[in-house]
Amino acid sequence: MISISKSDKQVLDQLESMAEKLTEVRNAVGNVIFGQDEVINLTLTAILGGGHALLVGAPGLAKTKLAITLGTVLGLDEKRIQFTPDLMPADILGTEVMEESETGRRKFRFIKGPVFCQLLMADEINRASPRTQSALLQAMQEHHITVAGERHDLPRPFHVLATQNPIEQEGTYPLPEAQLDRFMLEVDVPYPDLEAERRMLFSTTGGDEPEAPSVLSTDELMLAQRLIRLIPVGESVADAILELVRSARPDEAADDFIKQHVSWGPGPRATQALMLGARARALLDGRLSPSVDDVIALAKPVLQHRMAITFAARADGVTLDSLVDRLTASIG
Repeated sequence: MISISKSDKQVLDQLESMAEKLTEVRNAVGNVIFGQDEVINLTLTAILGGGHALLVGAPGLAKTKLAITLGTVLGLDEKRIQFTPDLMPADILGTEVMEESETGRRKFRFIKGPVFCQLLMADEINRASPRTQSALLQAMQEHHITVAGERHDLPRPFHVLATQNPIEQEGTYPLPEAQLDRFMLEVDVPYPDLEAERRMLFSTTGGDEPEAPSVLSTDELMLAQRLIRLIPVGESVADAILELVRSARPDEAADDFIKQHVSWGPGPRATQALMLGARARALLDGRLSPSVDDVIALAKPVLQHRMAITFAARADGVTLDSLVDRLTASIG
């Protein structure tokens, strides 16, 4: 018989209580965002794992509304930036201005930019120049920025939800690999099914649109993020994560098909994202331990933006989706 210590019992009770709260969170968001249950789950997984999410989909699929709704439900201070070609780094981070006191003394004062929030909505991030895109790199990874040699810490927690429209390529700047790697998950946002779109049609064109309530406070969200890191992970799940990520690297893959068709593969951040994501996904489902199925379900959101296929693969009609399916089949 395995004995459970008092501290373990306390963590277990907290996890069970948090799982119930997260069910309320999902329901609250789902009452506003129709027909996107998997998108909601994946976005919440990224936030609960302490990461950022890149939402990719056609215009008008409620990507921006999802971010605003999550800010309300999770009790986060939310801000939005519309990325455009003329956007400058200072428009995101903030700038220093010269001020003169009544005595004539001059000094610089830092005026904070919109990045100083808890949930940043970066709309159409690929429309900004690489210089402006890179302004988010330090903030996303280090949770602070540096302006004129001075460090400025960002609020806690800090999450970025960025959107990208795949069908409008003219006048866009593809995100560099270094920035893509900062996103824990890339979430594909599909069109809603018929029933969801019918429900949306009547709900959003009537007198009163549904509004999401606040379910969690900032402290409760940060508690959930800490608890997720305490969820035990079995050796089989850890082995599946390592096997999946390492087999996606052409230099380490045993599969010749992967070696021939993958230009570069995922780094260690992919294993970290799968570990945290599997734990968060399990808790969202009310389970207190992740399984290999969680790893398989998160394979595409974690890997698809951390891999590139070769020119030969494109010529042969090979896609990243099919490559990830091939990788997961070997661990399934």
